[in-house]
Amino acid sequence: MSTSDKTEATAIDLNSPEFYFNRELSHMQFNMRVLEQATDESHPLLNRLMFLCIFSSNLDEFFEVRVASLKKQLAFSREMPGPDGTPPAQVLEQIHQLTTQTVEHQYKVLNEHLFPQMAKENIHFIRRGDWNAAQKKWVKQYFEEEIQPVISPIGLDPAHPFPRLVNKSLNFIVDLEGKDAFGRNTGLALIPAPRSLPRLNRLPDDICDGGDNYVFLSSMIHQYADQLFPGMKVKGCYQFRLTRNADLTFDKEDATDLASALQNELHARHYGDAVRLEVVDNCPEPLWTFLLDKFNLGEQDLYRVNGPVNLHRLASVAAQAQRPELRYPSFTPSIPKGLKGKKDFFEAIKKSDQLLLHPFQSFTPVVDLIRTAAKDPDVLAIKQTLYRTGANSEVVDALVEAARKNKEVTVIIELRARFDEEENLHLANRLQEAGAVVVYGVVGYKTHAKMMLIVRRENKKLRRYAHLGTGNYHAGNARLYTDYGLITCNKDITEDVHKIFMQITGMGKALSVKKLYHAPFTLHKGLFSLIASEIEHANQGKAARIIVKVNSLTEPKVIQALYKASQAGVKIECIVRGMCRLVPGVEGVSENIRVRSIIGRFLEHTRVYYFANDGSPKIYGSSADWMERNLLSRVEVSFPIDNEKWVKRLQDELELYITDNCQSWMLQTDGSYTKVEVPAGEDPINAQQILLERFAI
Repeated sequence: MSTSDKTEATAIDLNSPEFYFNRELSHMQFNMRVLEQATDESHPLLNRLMFLCIFSSNLDEFFEVRVASLKKQLAFSREMPGPDGTPPAQVLEQIHQLTTQTVEHQYKVLNEHLFPQMAKENIHFIRRGDWNAAQKKWVKQYFEEEIQPVISPIGLDPAHPFPRLVNKSLNFIVDLEGKDAFGRNTGLALIPAPRSLPRLNRLPDDICDGGDNYVFLSSMIHQYADQLFPGMKVKGCYQFRLTRNADLTFDKEDATDLASALQNELHARHYGDAVRLEVVDNCPEPLWTFLLDKFNLGEQDLYRVNGPVNLHRLASVAAQAQRPELRYPSFTPSIPKGLKGKKDFFEAIKKSDQLLLHPFQSFTPVVDLIRTAAKDPDVLAIKQTLYRTGANSEVVDALVEAARKNKEVTVIIELRARFDEEENLHLANRLQEAGAVVVYGVVGYKTHAKMMLIVRRENKKLRRYAHLGTGNYHAGNARLYTDYGLITCNKDITEDVHKIFMQITGMGKALSVKKLYHAPFTLHKGLFSLIASEIEHANQGKAARIIVKVNSLTEPKVIQALYKASQAGVKIECIVRGMCRLVPGVEGVSENIRVRSIIGRFLEHTRVYYFANDGSPKIYGSSADWMERNLLSRVEVSFPIDNEKWVKRLQDELELYITDNCQSWMLQTDGSYTKVEVPAGEDPINAQQILLERFAI
């Protein structure tokens, strides 16, 4: 870069809002890319249905947390625009416009594409008007025996005030005509659908013409709503669903016992402030206006849908239907050669570090390592972080066994792992009952790091073994999410892990570590240092390159550092699955930066940072995304991959993602994403499929 170019670059204000996308709107763009998978016929039919359901689930959480947060800012006059400068009220307006369009598209995909294609495959969702005589008889019997005994219709009058409805529960508003036994004629009632009943029922084969046939609970209630109001006329019965603020809040300063404080808040999650109302599109305006008024919502919070108000319930069909030909073929993750068939895990690890890439390689070695440690009489202590593990966790089983064998077991459980809080409380109780020491991290800093440390006596000396990962200790997620895991007995790395555990469980000043970066102390600064080195190489005329693969890229100061690197001539590839505030392709600022998102069969979850370092690459795996919360207010770790074999492998795998032309979406300067198409005459490159063929059995 010439002197004049450098002066011009310096003159550009990198704090300017034009160089940042809005975080919430970027999140919406990610959800839209997920929904587009439901229309992609390269995915099997039931997997396409699952993408539709995942979109619904993602959108629910988006409203429960992000939209709720924006509304709270407005309610308390504490507007906090992000670096893009967009006021929260304007963001909410844009969210409403985008969501309205996207949800309309979602139901169009369902009604005009997925339902007809599933019908061709003999999977039917039978509407009330299409029930045959035998089906009507079965539904009537089911209603009378299973639904009516547990349902509680609520007439709305001064003695029956509008009830507090549970977050995301299915309800009906009923328009009535006539007087009841007490002479009441308010004209309105509610029917809360019993939460104990399945929302979708498979009809018996003997009353159908073959295939899989389903009926919605909502259809059954709608059909026989008049039986709940004898002697009155049901003029209309309309589904609706209310979404509430589900983020937990409690005073950290007053919380003397974090577990007890959290337990008290869990019930409140079901009854937070209303943020969204979904109604069927044939619901008359006076009724949805009435509901909006009752929930203190405005018309911008209303979403009218052409079908069931909770499409996530369709996931049960995708999961249960015995139609393997309509799903991705099953596969068996491989075991690395260095561990396959080894009876002595510790000896195998001493010979060589092991790098695992899930789900293509099995999560079993991680489970087997901790099982082996639990049984090994020479293992003295096990330390573990748990963020999300699942209700039936083999990892937790092994920790319980180790504690019962009188090993020193210390587990850091993050109780505030959103929507897994209650499950984590149960896990904590189980571990404590077995004799493990359980701590809940550090108040004010979520423990998001993925670490396991095993201390073993060998030849009268102590040796440490560690596992560090980019994902959770959750065997189920390890079949669905892409994640790296490093198993090592490297002295410097394991010493660092030991120090970080000591820092979390004990008290004292930040301890100096040799090989790891860890938030909130050294990771943020470390990234600046690594980026600055690439800038220096570029200024010296050397080839300079950065590849960052994360779930989200939103931290403004890191983005500014990347802009400066781009201005210096560093070539930057960002593989960002979800939110991205960075604006690529801006002349004089980010023309050397490309941003792509990979959306495919597996959820991309690996966090990998690559720095070319003048031909001696520095590569780090991490639990941390490049977000404010991860880098500044969480306990995170970033670990080096410096084994030459693994460095070459990671370089190759990152290049696969950069050249993917089947599942890639490129971020444009205007904030939109464009699907990458296979160029004419070139071979398709599907990174996930290639890795599956490379590693899986």
